[in-house]
Amino acid sequence: MTAAGLRRFREPAPAAHRQRAGPRCELCAAALESGHGHVVDLDGRGLLCACRACRTVLTRPGAADGRYRGVPDRRLHLSGTALTAADWEALRLPVGMVFCFRNSRLGRHVVFYPSPGGATESLLPDGAWRQLMAAHPDIADLTDDVEALLLRRTGDGVECHLVPIDTCYDLVGRVRLRWRGFDGGADVHRELDAFFAGLRARSDGPATRGASHG
Repeated sequence: MTAAGLRRFREPAPAAHRQRAGPRCELCAAALESGHGHVVDLDGRGLLCACRACRTVLTRPGAADGRYRGVPDRRLHLSGTALTAADWEALRLPVGMVFCFRNSRLGRHVVFYPSPGGATESLLPDGAWRQLMAAHPDIADLTDDVEALLLRRTGDGVECHLVPIDTCYDLVGRVRLRWRGFDGGADVHRELDAFFAGLRARSDGPATRGASHG
């Protein structure tokens, strides 16, 4: 990429562009299409709204000096993964739903759960997740920073999904918006059921690998 091209991802969009009506790419100020994607700012750990061109460029390893990474579209319902209630209990999770991804800046996996206060980190030793992934290699196929393993306890088992990281933060926002009382209330539980039903319906399938995965 040229020096001019790199500046596109280092410098904020001009103020005049940011003031234009309608949603704009936070990297180049181009108009955003409906259902636009995102990139992760690895330094600030934030999600930025991005146009298709910027996101496509930033899925390439090393683009923009490695500061930004485009969030891919891959969604897999890992229905064949045999995570059990015993696996869940061994992790000593305080909640019934978490998402896990590898933070490349920290060099380890991090675990969060949606809460009425936003995304809350679960302070679990990284070794517990390494052991889980060693026992179940099918859930370890995650792209650093931009793909996550989303887990939900369901009776005697655990529902597993490989999803883009922005899907997890969408879920966090829904939980925060609808949470009522001590346990969230009926509305948030209905929202969660609908959300996971949507994930199952949109799954690429257990053998699919998205073109933007890398």
